[in-house]
Amino acid sequence: MKMKLIISASIACFFAACSGNQKPVDLTEAKTAGSKKYEIGCITEKALSSYAQLPGQLNPFNEVNLFPKVNGFVKQIFVDRGSQVRKGQLLITLEAPEMESQLQAANSRYLQAQETANASKEKYTRLKQAAAEPGSVSPLDLDNAISRMKADIAIANAEKSNVESVRTVSGYLHIYAPFDGMIVQRNVSPGALVAPGKSTDQPMLVLQDIRRLRLEVAIPENYVDKVDLKQPVTFTFNAMPGIQHTAKISRLANTLGNMRSEAIEIDVINKDGQLKPGMYGEVKIPMLSGAKSLVVPNSAIVRSTEMEYIIVVKNGKAKLVDIKEGLANKNATEVFGNLAANDQIIQNASDDIKEGDLIK
Repeated sequence: MKMKLIISASIACFFAACSGNQKPVDLTEAKTAGSKKYEIGCITEKALSSYAQLPGQLNPFNEVNLFPKVNGFVKQIFVDRGSQVRKGQLLITLEAPEMESQLQAANSRYLQAQETANASKEKYTRLKQAAAEPGSVSPLDLDNAISRMKADIAIANAEKSNVESVRTVSGYLHIYAPFDGMIVQRNVSPGALVAPGKSTDQPMLVLQDIRRLRLEVAIPENYVDKVDLKQPVTFTFNAMPGIQHTAKISRLANTLGNMRSEAIEIDVINKDGQLKPGMYGEVKIPMLSGAKSLVVPNSAIVRSTEMEYIIVVKNGKAKLVDIKEGLANKNATEVFGNLAANDQIIQNASDDIKEGDLIK
């Protein structure tokens, strides 16, 4: 009986609420009123600034990893990390006793072959002199003698080449500097066993030429045809703030790398040795005048794992347009894609908006 009274009271309250001044809540209107409002703007076209500021890195003008060409033990090391060396300077000597034995054996074979060749030549000379008397020497014996002489001379020449080859290999026990520079790594000590290595192995020494350095800058694909190669470049290094350098672009790769950018290099003279390979800097690359680009607010760009796009409004509907970013600052970004100046875009875009959604 109590249960029935409770249910009846609830129904009465419900009808009382509907029949009073309070109106039923329209959930659809509440959803529309609370939906997000979008700010509509336009793509602007502006002339590029006179330069593009891009990061750069210093690299040594020449760098080489020194590996041994033959197996051996490190006998002496004449340099260490930080040593200044000259081209042709002896850096390391190795020892390999088996090579001395090979050289002695090769010399012995060469001497033996040379004596045999001399004897064959002497025999042929005597037969040729005796053949001056008709009937004293048969033509067959003379032909055999000359053939034997030529064969022995050829064997002697081969043994001589073998001696030179072994001597050349023995010369690999001495490691010399291929150019002027500084030793920046030393990875071996006397007594260590070394062997010819691959690029992935650890070298004995690393030599760098740091009197002149290469400042390498990656130019994005969209700017490779806008760089003014005739104008000087200015740059500063993060480790040396306030000091500005000026130079000209020395060379460019003329091809795009894996990051869809072209590498350019600027030669930097390191007079006092303060600049170090690996330093990062900010480089102002001059651009050709008259170049223009499309600019949008940073908030208009939507980035996802699949694509990077902005939302263009056409006929009241959303259209997702793939883009590539160019230069950017804290407020706006340069974009490239199937776009035109004055296209309407959503300035506060998000990935909640899908292709074809109605935009009011």
